[in-house]
Amino acid sequence: MLYIFIAILWMHFVGDFICQSDYHAVNKSKNSWVLLQHVAIYILPFTLLVAFTNNYQMFAMWLVLNAGLHFVTDYITSRITSKLWQAGKRHWFFVTIGADQSIHFTCLFLSYVWMGV
Repeated sequence: MLYIFIAILWMHFVGDFICQSDYHAVNKSKNSWVLLQHVAIYILPFTLLVAFTNNYQMFAMWLVLNAGLHFVTDYITSRITSKLWQAGKRHWFFVTIGADQSIHFTCLFLSYVWMGV
């Protein structure tokens, strides 16, 4: 349902921005352990959605899939944005942030539709 997907987008915002510390934002591009911590924190708000599903196994697989997709996406985009920021290429930094968010939204949407969470 549409309201579930809208809730997913808001959970993404909470997990990816509100729950992300400055330490994780700065260091996830340099250290995969820090990135893994970010992903673990990122996925937590999504667990609130478990109340809206009857298929807990599918929901758990959806969480694991999206954690993995988030890790891979941020592994690549955080390294690109870090280099762009250091080079003072702010326009391309923000273009990459926009692409990062578009990739996340696409992954969330396709996995939601495909898995029927």
